[in-house]
Amino acid sequence: MSDLASLVESTTVDPLVSHPPDFHVFYQFLERCKNLPAITTTVCWPLSEVALRGATEAAQAGIIKATLVGPTMALDALARKARLDITGYPIVDAATEELAAQISVAMCRSGQSQALMKGSLHTDELMRVVMARDTGLRTSRRISHVFVMDTPAYPRTLLITDAAINIEPELEDKVHIVQNAIELAHALGIPEPKVALLSAIETVNPKIKSTLDAAALCKMAERGQITGGMLDGPLAFDTAVSAKAAQIKGLVSRVAGQADILVVPDLESGNMLAKQLEYLGGAQLAGIVLGTKVPVILTSRADSAATRLTSCAVAMLLHYALDPLESHCA
Repeated sequence: MSDLASLVESTTVDPLVSHPPDFHVFYQFLERCKNLPAITTTVCWPLSEVALRGATEAAQAGIIKATLVGPTMALDALARKARLDITGYPIVDAATEELAAQISVAMCRSGQSQALMKGSLHTDELMRVVMARDTGLRTSRRISHVFVMDTPAYPRTLLITDAAINIEPELEDKVHIVQNAIELAHALGIPEPKVALLSAIETVNPKIKSTLDAAALCKMAERGQITGGMLDGPLAFDTAVSAKAAQIKGLVSRVAGQADILVVPDLESGNMLAKQLEYLGGAQLAGIVLGTKVPVILTSRADSAATRLTSCAVAMLLHYALDPLESHCA
């Protein structure tokens, strides 16, 4: 549990939102993973204790089969200092972060690894190689990021996108961002996710671009250009997560108050929203990159080992949702 749990419990919470007694989402993901074979995962540059511990804990839990990519001597020294046993893990020696990223991506492209996990290198360093047009992990889908949130202040799994990759996405980018998130929601056990397209208001205003994009995305969903989810927007954050707030505002919506996916206008707003929920709302989060040849487990360098463990679980569930036959192979 987050070290902010005691703060959350002692603080008066929003009466407009129903609150389950404790974290409830991530435990279910980890339980589902117990019945699935571990996925081969390249761990790129796990040169901090929390990064290395997150990888080894995920391996010990049977979620991943980890291959560590980084300087062998430094990894051994870190493991001794942190009292972690890495003797059973293959290590691919790489002297620099750039080389480690190139090797890690190449292993995923060649089929040696079913997932890629970020260690302690900077996100830009890894994603530059992941997004390389000819040698990276691109597909026909726009690459995007999703934060999967588990918060005691909301009774549902909550996905926030995109808060890490696309800085100021255009409408055509948001089509891919929404579709990626819907497919992840399916993998996490949400058959028809409710998608809230966030803005500052609930009405279309030509001066606020996010309201225009939201209206267009809703129409595109009606015409079958986005499938698998129920879209509504523009919605303000309060009406997206609180049915009482929507009722007070006189808003009639099948999404309002029970959103599974929050689609933010841009990276800045999404990043701030996710981290506010984490640091002030006591939420736990996992991070994953979608639209790539394999799931990319992307966490902050400040994230805990528990966050990294759960991000691995999300990657496993996504992998087997995309390749269901593999789940029967031990």
